[in-house]
Amino acid sequence: MKLTIPRPLKLEHEELHEQLRRATRESGGLGEAAKAVAKLMHPHFVKEEEYALPPLGLLSLLAQGQVTPDMAAVLPMTDKLKAELGEMLAEHKSIVAALRNLADVAKRENKPEYAEFADKLILHAQTEEEVSYPTAILIGEYLKLKLGK
Repeated sequence: MKLTIPRPLKLEHEELHEQLRRATRESGGLGEAAKAVAKLMHPHFVKEEEYALPPLGLLSLLAQGQVTPDMAAVLPMTDKLKAELGEMLAEHKSIVAALRNLADVAKRENKPEYAEFADKLILHAQTEEEVSYPTAILIGEYLKLKLGK
């Protein structure tokens, strides 16, 4: 079974990446602060797209009561997310701290669009912590029960 990240989440990640790329091209303290965020975020986004977000692609099927044996392909991902959840949350703390710095620099340099971006990305991280990650883990646990794994 091919597991895909739900399109809205994939597009949101792409948009956030693009906004961050633009920020890293700015001069001065803003560009440096954005580069610090990018250095932390890139490996984190790779992990999310590898194993934290693809399980969410099954959510609508599961909500309709559809469970098939090939859905077990998601279990290594959800198990990995569950095992590495503490690390993912710790990475979020570092990213959020860097984003707060970016917002402060953006305000000082009179670039409110980047302060708004930082706030948006902080909210994105909170959504992942409170909704996306727990849902992905629950998908794995649900499938284990349904598939007898």
